[in-house]
Amino acid sequence: MTGSSYVNAGALVQRAAPEAAGQQRSKTAYPARPVGPWQWARSKLFDLLLAFWTALFGLAVPILWLFGSPEVPIRLATRIWVRGVLFGLKHVVGLNYMERGREHVPNEPCLIVGNHQSTWETLASLVLFPDVAIVAKQELLSIPVFGWYLRRSPMIIIDREAGTKALRDMILQSQAALDKGRSVLVFPEGTRRPVDQRVEFKRGAEFLYTKLGVPTLTMAVNSGRFWSPGATSKGNGTITVIYGSPIAPGLSGSEFTRKAESTLEADKNSIPH
Repeated sequence: MTGSSYVNAGALVQRAAPEAAGQQRSKTAYPARPVGPWQWARSKLFDLLLAFWTALFGLAVPILWLFGSPEVPIRLATRIWVRGVLFGLKHVVGLNYMERGREHVPNEPCLIVGNHQSTWETLASLVLFPDVAIVAKQELLSIPVFGWYLRRSPMIIIDREAGTKALRDMILQSQAALDKGRSVLVFPEGTRRPVDQRVEFKRGAEFLYTKLGVPTLTMAVNSGRFWSPGATSKGNGTITVIYGSPIAPGLSGSEFTRKAESTLEADKNSIPH
């Protein structure tokens, strides 16, 4: 892969990484915090470093392939890559994060549902929840380097064109992940949404909740205030992640959806602007 290909790979990761199953970029404006020239320069420097950092992990692909693409080392390498991204965001961009309600995270594998505003929460989740299996769309597999690691972690890859088969596959793959001791993360809104837009689930999460029969953890974020899909740069500040009390299995799908939506909405709105 040439140097320019690595730069393209880094850019593709930023644009496409957060798109979970069924997601498409919203055309609505995303009200992120404005940044000045100095912050813009810091953000662009981070973009260059991200491309270089991603290229380094591209060099590890043939080595891992020769050893049979073992899942555990690949997931470890992915977490190291994400930690490097978070380090760059903190020390180059000035964008850090804090967690509230960490005591609510179950000790056993669970279903995690989160609101979705940015690339950040998809990447950070790989560190916040080691060995998590993220529900992701099939198109992500075409991204250089990132797609290779994604397929072999493995994540829960869904073909959006497959209709009801995609739903069955999502449930089966999610159950297989839980059986291996991995939690399952899904962004039920279906796309990154404006920070001031109400949390509303698309169908999918309720089926996972009713079929998997495990506690469900809510994860609210305000990442769109700092790293917005519609912005040309990333802002500095602190992203807040709030974990709600787990929702026990046994509710109907509609009851679960109402409870999870209202919890995420309340937690999201509790974060100071």
